[in-house]
Amino acid sequence: MWLLTLATLLLRVAPSHQQFPRLCATAAALRTKECCPPWDGDGSPCGASSGRGFCQDVEFTHQPDGPQYPFIGLDDREKWPSVFYNRTCQCVGNFMGFNCADCKYGYFGAKCSERRESLRRNILHLSRSERIRLVSYLNLAKQSVSSDYVVATGTYEEMENGSNPMFAEVSVYDVFVWMHYYVSRNALLGGPGNVWTNLFLPWHRAYLLHWEREIRKLTGDPTFSIPYWDWRDAQGCDVCTDELMGAQSPQDPSFLSPGSVFSSWKTLCSTPEDYNNRGVLCDARQEGPLRRNPGNHNRNLVERLPTSADVAFTLSLTQYDTGAMDRSSNMSFRNTVEGFGDPKTGLGNSSRLGMHAAIHVFLNGTMSSVQASANDPIFLLHHTFVDRRHRPPPSQYPDSDAPIGHNGGYHMVPFLPLHRNRDYFISSKDLGYEYSNLLDA
Repeated sequence: MWLLTLATLLLRVAPSHQQFPRLCATAAALRTKECCPPWDGDGSPCGASSGRGFCQDVEFTHQPDGPQYPFIGLDDREKWPSVFYNRTCQCVGNFMGFNCADCKYGYFGAKCSERRESLRRNILHLSRSERIRLVSYLNLAKQSVSSDYVVATGTYEEMENGSNPMFAEVSVYDVFVWMHYYVSRNALLGGPGNVWTNLFLPWHRAYLLHWEREIRKLTGDPTFSIPYWDWRDAQGCDVCTDELMGAQSPQDPSFLSPGSVFSSWKTLCSTPEDYNNRGVLCDARQEGPLRRNPGNHNRNLVERLPTSADVAFTLSLTQYDTGAMDRSSNMSFRNTVEGFGDPKTGLGNSSRLGMHAAIHVFLNGTMSSVQASANDPIFLLHHTFVDRRHRPPPSQYPDSDAPIGHNGGYHMVPFLPLHRNRDYFISSKDLGYEYSNLLDA
């Protein structure tokens, strides 16, 4: 389970960078299984000549996984990134990045020695100019081809063990759409329709941090921070306006209003059932428009948007996870915030979805497909709000027997350089950001 059960993704997880750096998407890099690109500052791999990092063998954990994924050696994401690379850059000090060119989150400057915190705010509290800036930045990211990254369109086997690289160029925004698809996609076991659907991994914090950084790089605006949507007690989608994330089309309420820039966006990897039926990866081609019809969802699955009482109860749960660490877990913060535990009783295997999962279902469109959900910009606002909710003690992170990809020592898929889950099960302040509503707490 590399991804979902869903909101475990939202945990405090490692900052890092995503696959695949262009410089590592070559036949030479794949055949040698080495991803140690040079740093432009001195031309040496990983900036080694300047003491920024070194090219080192990857160390893998041998702790047992849980029983949810009963296979070995059938999916490229197992023991990440061993199928693709066994040597990567290991950065030192406050340096990070696939070639150690960047700073750890919260640090800035040429030597990454300047400490600075950013602030994430409620989107409804932004000024008109700040809202315009947010929408324009999102659209710029959607229209700009990523200069650093490409996305995989085939498995390592289909790449003939690296001899035939299969990658595609996409926009800065769509790199992140693809990342979420890749980590949450079904496991391909060989042949059409032969897939494994139980996927799981806690990584949304890293995802949001890296997305924030890429926007800052693209726009040259170091002050940019992702806002959040506080959906507690909301009677509808109050961010679904043309000034923000797009209103409903008067012609067809399942599409976005032509008055919103997002109505012209094309989705990526938005038909996962088709890829699963054919037993292939998403080919990264543009597909149909965004869909969203908030509130016209299956009421038997989600009764309403979460309330303040639901959130308060979830936050009162003292154990990060319990039992099998899956949907059946009782009195588990992780399972309840994901939406599979009842937010009134804490009992797992709830017949109705709550908390995080309820928002995805309520929006009733692209957001309702786990693997396609990151196409909708509301995804960012939603996950930023969930990210702010919990600060578990590091001692509660499981070192073994968790669903695959979730053990504390497991490298997060598909990030490069490598970071282990447990190392970033920490406060947001330690990662260089805070939330406006928590400053007085």
